[in-house]
Amino acid sequence: MTTTAGNTKAYADSSGSFTRRGPRFTDRILASPTQDGEWPVEPGRYRLCVSLACPWAHRSVIVRRLMGLEDVLSMGITDPLQDDRSWRFTLDEGGVDPVLGIRYLEEAYLARDPENGTENGVSVPAIVDIATGQLVTNDYPQITIDLGKQWAAHQRPGAPVLYPDELRDEIDEINSGVFHDVNNGVYKAGFATTQARYEEAYTALFARLDALDERLENQRYLVGDHITEADIRLFTTLARFDAVYQAHFKCNRQKLAEFGALWAYARDLYQTPGFGDTVDFDHIKRHYYMVQTTINPTQVVPLGPDSSAWLTPHHREELGGSPFGPDGTPPEPLEHPLRPLGPIDM
Repeated sequence: MTTTAGNTKAYADSSGSFTRRGPRFTDRILASPTQDGEWPVEPGRYRLCVSLACPWAHRSVIVRRLMGLEDVLSMGITDPLQDDRSWRFTLDEGGVDPVLGIRYLEEAYLARDPENGTENGVSVPAIVDIATGQLVTNDYPQITIDLGKQWAAHQRPGAPVLYPDELRDEIDEINSGVFHDVNNGVYKAGFATTQARYEEAYTALFARLDALDERLENQRYLVGDHITEADIRLFTTLARFDAVYQAHFKCNRQKLAEFGALWAYARDLYQTPGFGDTVDFDHIKRHYYMVQTTINPTQVVPLGPDSSAWLTPHHREELGGSPFGPDGTPPEPLEHPLRPLGPIDM
């Protein structure tokens, strides 16, 4: 039996509104660092630590795969079930990450800052300097942007441009609304401790989903004619919506599968290499339903929904555009493809 990794009431303010704590460590890994807080891009130097259950970490898993960085940035996967010390490497032999030699991700946080390393909690994704065992960054919004741009010298041929300069303002605008109302909105609904704050989050969430549904009726992707950072950030929430958020977080006006363009768009991305093959519904459901015991005290995990619906035809190609842009190509198939209903081997 696992214990909850934190009482959800601790994350709500006096009005009952859920408050997300920002990343504690915001150093960056850059191609040409020039000052303190900037680390050099070096193949083999760092380890990306993720949970396949976590939507914020899932973004970095997708980008690492789309960019073809598997051989230069190794990845450690935590157990979807946390205990009082949070993310742990119990999926690995002996319960120890084979590269970092640690049992808990908090050890990397405390190696960086023994006094206050875990004051904002222990979150994923986290990039760790292998030689020192110190956390470099847990700045999840910046990690994916930097993997897409700063690691360009080590990316595979045909890797997509996820954050093109000419679309940056539009991507940022979309990302801001999606973060507040959708990515974080489902948590604001699920962790609200008053009816009023729940209803505010619920209303904003579905207003934004309706707007996105309308936006996607006549364009294949959120911004431009190929996949960008905006699509990745929205996808990781959509992938978890019917499996978790719709019921567990009381976001139950309708299922994702009951939308029109938005559901077809989500299936289009899921069937694109780098997206569906990085989804693990088993990890996702076990984490939310077994760890968040203030919401689900029985820890019973639902069997549905049927994930085969994600593989049904979407017909989005008729809108034009291509996933990786006119000069891009898909990443190589995984040697061990992810199974929609099973664990990952990566």
